[in-house]
Amino acid sequence: MLTSHRTPGSPIHDLAAQLRRLPPSCGPARLIAIDGHAGSGKTTFAGQLAEALDDAPVLHLDDIATHEELFAWTERLLPQVVEPLRRGETAHYTPYDWIARSFGPPRALPPAPVILLEGVGAGRRALRPFLARLLWMELPRSEAWTRGRLRDGEAQREFWAGWVRAERQHFAKDPSRPFADLLVQQCPEGYEVLPGPTETSGAEHIITHGDGPSAMC
Repeated sequence: MLTSHRTPGSPIHDLAAQLRRLPPSCGPARLIAIDGHAGSGKTTFAGQLAEALDDAPVLHLDDIATHEELFAWTERLLPQVVEPLRRGETAHYTPYDWIARSFGPPRALPPAPVILLEGVGAGRRALRPFLARLLWMELPRSEAWTRGRLRDGEAQREFWAGWVRAERQHFAKDPSRPFADLLVQQCPEGYEVLPGPTETSGAEHIITHGDGPSAMC
Protein backbone atom coordinates (compact mmCIF):
# COMPACT_ATOMS: atom_id res chain seq x y z
CA MET A 1 0.00 0.00 0.00
CA LEU A 2 1.32 3.43 -0.90
CA THR A 3 1.81 5.99 1.81
CA SER A 4 -0.52 8.99 1.63
CA HIS A 5 1.08 12.04 0.05
CA ARG A 6 -0.02 13.97 3.16
CA THR A 7 1.82 11.58 5.49
CA PRO A 8 4.91 13.08 7.17
CA GLY A 9 8.04 11.29 6.02
CA SER A 10 6.78 10.37 2.55
CA PRO A 11 8.95 11.65 -0.32
CA ILE A 12 6.36 14.01 -1.77
CA HIS A 13 5.59 15.31 1.73
CA ASP A 14 9.31 16.00 2.22
CA LEU A 15 9.45 17.85 -1.10
CA ALA A 16 6.35 19.84 -0.13
CA ALA A 17 7.97 20.81 3.17
CA GLN A 18 11.07 22.00 1.32
CA LEU A 19 8.99 24.11 -1.06
CA ARG A 20 7.10 25.73 1.81
CA ARG A 21 10.39 26.91 3.31
CA LEU A 22 11.44 28.77 0.18
CA PRO A 23 11.20 32.56 0.12
CA PRO A 24 8.28 33.95 -1.91
CA SER A 25 9.09 34.49 -5.57
CA CYS A 26 6.01 36.18 -7.01
CA GLY A 27 4.50 38.60 -4.53
CA PRO A 28 3.59 36.55 -1.44
CA ALA A 29 3.46 33.30 -3.46
CA ARG A 30 6.07 30.65 -4.13
CA LEU A 31 5.54 29.84 -7.79
CA ILE A 32 6.69 26.30 -8.58
CA ALA A 33 6.96 25.27 -12.25
CA ILE A 34 6.54 21.63 -13.29
CA ASP A 35 7.82 21.28 -16.84
CA GLY A 36 8.64 18.37 -19.13
CA HIS A 37 7.70 16.86 -22.46
CA ALA A 38 4.07 16.22 -23.28
CA GLY A 39 3.11 12.83 -21.84
CA SER A 40 5.81 12.85 -19.15
CA GLY A 41 3.37 12.75 -16.21
CA LYS A 42 3.34 16.41 -15.18
CA THR A 43 -0.37 16.60 -14.42
CA THR A 44 -0.40 13.48 -12.23
CA PHE A 45 2.67 14.57 -10.29
CA ALA A 46 1.30 18.10 -9.87
CA GLY A 47 -1.91 16.68 -8.43
CA GLN A 48 -0.05 14.59 -5.87
CA LEU A 49 2.27 17.43 -4.92
CA ALA A 50 -0.68 19.81 -4.57
CA GLU A 51 -2.33 17.34 -2.20
CA ALA A 52 0.81 17.21 -0.07
CA LEU A 53 0.76 21.01 -0.04
CA ASP A 54 -2.70 20.99 1.56
CA ASP A 55 -4.48 21.36 -1.79
CA ALA A 56 -2.32 24.11 -3.22
CA PRO A 57 -3.76 25.64 -6.40
CA VAL A 58 -2.53 24.26 -9.73
CA LEU A 59 -2.56 26.35 -12.88
CA HIS A 60 -2.53 24.02 -15.89
CA LEU A 61 -0.97 25.64 -18.95
CA ASP A 62 -3.44 23.71 -21.11
CA ASP A 63 -5.90 26.36 -19.87
CA ILE A 64 -3.64 29.13 -21.19
CA ALA A 65 -2.53 27.67 -24.53
CA THR A 66 -4.81 27.49 -27.58
CA HIS A 67 -4.87 25.64 -30.89
CA GLU A 68 -3.34 28.69 -32.57
CA GLU A 69 -0.93 29.45 -29.70
CA LEU A 70 0.46 26.17 -28.44
CA PHE A 71 3.46 28.00 -26.95
CA ALA A 72 2.95 31.70 -27.75
CA TRP A 73 0.92 32.40 -24.62
CA THR A 74 3.44 34.35 -22.52
CA GLU A 75 1.82 37.72 -23.27
CA ARG A 76 -1.49 36.37 -21.92
CA LEU A 77 -0.12 34.64 -18.83
CA LEU A 78 1.97 37.57 -17.58
CA PRO A 79 -0.81 40.19 -17.34
CA GLN A 80 -3.56 37.75 -16.32
CA VAL A 81 -1.63 35.77 -13.70
CA VAL A 82 1.91 36.84 -12.89
CA GLU A 83 1.44 40.59 -12.54
CA PRO A 84 -1.59 40.38 -10.19
CA LEU A 85 0.19 37.80 -8.02
CA ARG A 86 3.27 40.04 -7.85
CA ARG A 87 1.01 42.75 -6.41
CA GLY A 88 -0.45 40.32 -3.89
CA GLU A 89 -3.80 40.37 -5.70
CA THR A 90 -6.07 37.59 -6.89
CA ALA A 91 -5.32 36.73 -10.51
CA HIS A 92 -8.08 36.07 -13.03
CA TYR A 93 -7.39 34.10 -16.20
CA THR A 94 -9.70 32.90 -18.95
CA PRO A 95 -9.32 29.11 -19.46
CA TYR A 96 -9.39 27.85 -23.02
CA ASP A 97 -11.97 25.25 -24.03
CA TRP A 98 -10.23 22.85 -26.43
CA ILE A 99 -13.55 21.44 -27.66
CA ALA A 100 -15.38 24.72 -28.23
CA ARG A 101 -12.14 26.43 -29.36
CA SER A 102 -12.97 29.51 -27.30
CA PHE A 103 -12.18 31.06 -23.93
CA GLY A 104 -14.46 30.47 -20.99
CA PRO A 105 -15.42 32.78 -18.11
CA PRO A 106 -12.63 34.15 -15.91
CA ARG A 107 -11.30 31.85 -13.19
CA ALA A 108 -9.84 33.23 -9.95
CA LEU A 109 -6.37 32.30 -8.69
CA PRO A 110 -5.71 33.76 -5.21
CA PRO A 111 -2.12 34.43 -4.08
CA ALA A 112 -1.67 31.22 -2.06
CA PRO A 113 1.61 30.46 -0.23
CA VAL A 114 2.52 27.90 -2.93
CA ILE A 115 1.12 27.82 -6.46
CA LEU A 116 1.99 25.09 -8.95
CA LEU A 117 2.37 26.02 -12.63
CA GLU A 118 2.12 22.82 -14.65
CA GLY A 119 2.65 22.31 -18.35
CA VAL A 120 5.08 22.17 -21.24
CA GLY A 121 6.99 25.43 -21.23
CA ALA A 122 6.34 26.29 -17.57
CA GLY A 123 10.07 26.86 -17.10
CA ARG A 124 10.45 29.22 -20.05
CA ARG A 125 12.82 32.16 -19.97
CA ALA A 126 10.11 34.79 -19.40
CA LEU A 127 8.80 33.02 -16.31
CA ARG A 128 12.00 31.94 -14.58
CA PRO A 129 12.50 35.27 -12.73
CA PHE A 130 9.19 34.63 -10.92
CA LEU A 131 9.80 30.99 -10.00
CA ALA A 132 10.83 29.72 -6.58
CA ARG A 133 11.72 26.34 -8.10
CA LEU A 134 11.71 24.73 -11.53
CA LEU A 135 11.00 20.99 -11.56
CA TRP A 136 11.57 18.92 -14.70
CA MET A 137 9.89 15.55 -15.32
CA GLU A 138 12.84 13.40 -16.37
CA LEU A 139 11.50 11.25 -19.22
CA PRO A 140 12.99 11.13 -22.75
CA ARG A 141 10.82 12.95 -25.24
CA SER A 142 10.28 9.92 -27.48
CA GLU A 143 8.98 7.87 -24.55
CA ALA A 144 6.86 10.75 -23.27
CA TRP A 145 5.33 11.37 -26.68
CA THR A 146 4.56 7.66 -27.11
CA ARG A 147 2.77 7.66 -23.76
CA GLY A 148 0.86 10.79 -24.74
CA ARG A 149 -0.26 9.38 -28.07
CA LEU A 150 -1.47 6.17 -26.41
CA ARG A 151 -3.32 8.21 -23.80
CA ASP A 152 -5.09 10.43 -26.33
CA GLY A 153 -5.87 7.79 -28.94
CA GLU A 154 -6.21 7.79 -32.70
CA ALA A 155 -8.64 10.74 -32.68
CA GLN A 156 -5.79 13.06 -31.67
CA ARG A 157 -3.26 11.71 -34.17
CA GLU A 158 -3.26 14.85 -36.34
CA PHE A 159 -3.05 17.13 -33.31
CA TRP A 160 -0.05 15.20 -31.97
CA ALA A 161 1.80 15.53 -35.28
CA GLY A 162 1.51 19.30 -35.03
CA TRP A 163 2.28 19.31 -31.33
CA VAL A 164 5.54 17.39 -31.72
CA ARG A 165 6.79 19.90 -34.29
CA ALA A 166 5.79 22.83 -32.09
CA GLU A 167 7.35 21.35 -28.95
CA ARG A 168 10.63 20.63 -30.74
CA GLN A 169 10.74 24.22 -31.97
CA HIS A 170 9.91 25.66 -28.55
CA PHE A 171 12.56 23.76 -26.60
CA ALA A 172 15.16 24.41 -29.33
CA LYS A 173 14.66 28.16 -28.80
CA ASP A 174 13.79 28.23 -25.11
CA PRO A 175 14.90 25.07 -23.25
CA SER A 176 13.78 24.47 -19.67
CA ARG A 177 15.70 21.40 -18.51
CA PRO A 178 19.15 23.09 -18.33
CA PHE A 179 17.68 25.49 -15.76
CA ALA A 180 15.81 22.94 -13.63
CA ASP A 181 16.48 22.96 -9.89
CA LEU A 182 15.12 19.42 -9.46
CA LEU A 183 14.60 16.41 -11.72
CA VAL A 184 11.59 14.19 -11.03
CA GLN A 185 11.65 10.57 -12.19
CA GLN A 186 8.60 8.34 -12.02
CA CYS A 187 9.38 4.95 -10.50
CA PRO A 188 7.37 1.70 -10.30
CA GLU A 189 5.82 3.19 -7.16
CA GLY A 190 6.16 6.88 -6.43
CA TYR A 191 8.92 9.20 -7.59
CA GLU A 192 12.61 9.91 -7.25
CA VAL A 193 13.65 13.55 -6.87
CA LEU A 194 17.21 14.56 -7.74
CA PRO A 195 19.14 17.82 -8.02
CA GLY A 196 18.81 19.39 -11.45
CA PRO A 197 21.45 20.76 -13.83
CA THR A 198 21.26 24.19 -12.22
CA GLU A 199 21.87 24.39 -8.49
CA THR A 200 21.43 27.72 -6.75
CA SER A 201 24.30 28.45 -4.40
CA GLY A 202 23.33 27.40 -0.90
CA ALA A 203 20.00 25.94 -2.02
CA GLU A 204 18.60 22.95 -0.22
CA HIS A 205 18.23 19.89 -2.39
CA ILE A 206 16.86 16.50 -1.51
CA ILE A 207 17.29 13.05 -2.94
CA THR A 208 14.32 10.84 -2.20
CA HIS A 209 12.84 7.63 -3.40
CA GLY A 210 9.22 6.76 -4.04
CA ASP A 211 6.30 6.22 -1.74
CA GLY A 212 6.70 2.47 -1.37
CA PRO A 213 9.54 0.14 -0.31
CA SER A 214 10.04 -1.07 -3.88
CA ALA A 215 10.02 2.36 -5.46
CA MET A 216 13.53 2.37 -6.82
CA CYS A 217 14.35 3.65 -10.30
